[in-house]
Amino acid sequence: MSVQPILVRQIPFAFDEGIDPVWHPGRPEWSHMVNGASLAMPYLEPFLIKTVTEALKQVNDPALKADVHGFIGQEGVHYRNHRRYNEILKQTYPELAEVEAGLEADYRIFQKRSLKWRLAYTAGFETMTMGITEWLIRQRGLLFAGADSSVASLVLWHMVEETEHKTVAWDLYNHLYGDWRGRAWGLLCGTLHVALASRKGYVRMLKRDGLWHRPRSRLRLWAMVARFLLHTSPAMLRSLIPGYNPAKAVDPDWVARWASAYAGLPAGAIPLLDTGDPDIPARFAV
Repeated sequence: MSVQPILVRQIPFAFDEGIDPVWHPGRPEWSHMVNGASLAMPYLEPFLIKTVTEALKQVNDPALKADVHGFIGQEGVHYRNHRRYNEILKQTYPELAEVEAGLEADYRIFQKRSLKWRLAYTAGFETMTMGITEWLIRQRGLLFAGADSSVASLVLWHMVEETEHKTVAWDLYNHLYGDWRGRAWGLLCGTLHVALASRKGYVRMLKRDGLWHRPRSRLRLWAMVARFLLHTSPAMLRSLIPGYNPAKAVDPDWVARWASAYAGLPAGAIPLLDTGDPDIPARFAV
């Protein structure tokens, strides 16, 4: 169970209509990798919400029920903000609508599967995001310094909240089923599915930008994918061990600093980080 109550922050990220989809000028391939992942959120996260909402009907533990409600609230705010950003992406890359249509069809099919399968997918995917969170936060200077503040702030806020609810889907799956093999399969299935869907998105954007067939761009892309695998695989492999518990994972200190800084903001303020500072400290420009 979560040690602290899960706070649902109603953050209305506002994106300039003229925002450059290559939001990190020095890293176009990385920009589009993140854009590709963003495309999945308005389809993935409603699926997760529907799954845990259905599972919640079988839960009597008040602490777990409170955590699940917090999970639902945070994920709901996440996908609505990503949808706002994705609509702007499609103004430049209308072909991304094909990727969205594929995601919608996939999750419509997934929704027909058993609750156990869907909850294993949910628990597995949420466990996988811990490795991504650790990487993005600990390497935030390399990945986000000099980038558009609104996109960097969106991604890092999302990762902070993934850390806050990191145990919820795992707890819920184990409360109802406790089957290690199912959860391990869910991790592999969820990770591969979202990774492939994200790839479809970033390939289309790189092609539109004329980068896909350029050897230097392809090398930069492969280097970033390799960096992603290097930093996230250890967390994913740990989660495949029987008896693993995500509650034992140590969160980056920056997560607590971000939450503390946010608590001092006026109501309704958007937590925009200073990406001009190479360390990207947890303080915000109101």
